[in-house]
Amino acid sequence: MKILKNSLLIVVLLISTITLGQERKKIKPTVNWNLRGQIWLRYSDLNEGSIINNELTNSFADVSIRRLRIPISSQITPNVFLYSILGGNNYNFRTKEFPLEVLDLYVEYTFNRALEVGIGKSGWQGLNRWNIRSNKTLMGLDSPLFTLNTVEKADDIGRLLGIWFKGQFGKIDYRLVFNRPLLVNTAPNNEVNFANNRPRIKTSSYVKYQFFEHESNKSAYQTGTYVQDKKVFNIGAGFQFQEKAMSDGDASLAITNLYDIKHWAVDSFLNLPLVNNAAITAYLGYYDYQFGKNYIRNVGANNPTTGGGTDFNRAGVAFPMIGTGTTWYMQFGYAFPKDKILGHSVVVQPNIAIQLSNWDALNDPMTVYDFTVNFLMNGKHDNKISLGYQHRPIFDATTIQQKGYKGMAVLQYQFSLK
Repeated sequence: MKILKNSLLIVVLLISTITLGQERKKIKPTVNWNLRGQIWLRYSDLNEGSIINNELTNSFADVSIRRLRIPISSQITPNVFLYSILGGNNYNFRTKEFPLEVLDLYVEYTFNRALEVGIGKSGWQGLNRWNIRSNKTLMGLDSPLFTLNTVEKADDIGRLLGIWFKGQFGKIDYRLVFNRPLLVNTAPNNEVNFANNRPRIKTSSYVKYQFFEHESNKSAYQTGTYVQDKKVFNIGAGFQFQEKAMSDGDASLAITNLYDIKHWAVDSFLNLPLVNNAAITAYLGYYDYQFGKNYIRNVGANNPTTGGGTDFNRAGVAFPMIGTGTTWYMQFGYAFPKDKILGHSVVVQPNIAIQLSNWDALNDPMTVYDFTVNFLMNGKHDNKISLGYQHRPIFDATTIQQKGYKGMAVLQYQFSLK
């Protein structure tokens, strides 16, 4: 009864606060929306033994829609903000369906600049800069993906239901997040994977110190590169923790070992306009992932294959992207001054990204290279062409040692209506 009374008192105080805020300043809500997407033309050197519709395939060219997003938002009152994203990933030749999911749907209440509270389904999480990044402003073509460390296992394209607290005071930007992961229905089979039990609360946080210009924390999705528009240098640190998130068998059995998720990371981000109207964007991060004994996951984004794979990597364009162990990740890009190309005002931005991981399950380090050249019309991400090449390692299925590399080349067109 005491808990109920206290809960009712909190609700009354919150409603009173919202009402008083609306009385002080009334605004007419407006709805903002957009349509943006990324279209791929790709050539892939597939992993050995890859199969497409029961046919052995060594290489493959395809066209796909990598991402489609329809963001919708409204400042309902001076203190209440509503945000939603409809969309999906990987619309390709393997399916006739073109579903639009509700990826984000949440509301936030602003008490002041130092404290905002949100609730709903979102990408808000802690740990590092890139686990909640803006795919629209990515500098690398599709990198990094390893920071989405539970993607499509215990979340929905990186999104979860939960509640979060965020804010800025002085040069500090913080977020503290409590999420409920999605149910896992399939029991692991003699190897560590996500546990088929009641999902415990996932707690995460990220704090960064902003030396120069401050970044907006209105959206969950951090900017990949500001090109020449902003001078930013941040250092940050964060963690993720979830009790009994992993297991090496059926979680209901007494003989099964359960493992906590315990991750931490430190990173830094630089976006520096230069006196010659060029700009540098750079990132360096160190990640320590603890999923449980020898957890490893091969991931092939927008994978064109339907099965097969005789190497440890398995089929298609997959490689050991995520696992228990440590990772160094770096990006560096140089945006040339705006120039005319075929009569259009364009900023050319070549860049490189390197993921160097020491996964416990592998007998060699795992290093993947991503090379990208962006052509930003008028220096903006709204109309952008990117040419990318990924150089991924191949691991032998028996020795679990690296035996070579294979590649994937992508020409991407990105559009945004406004």
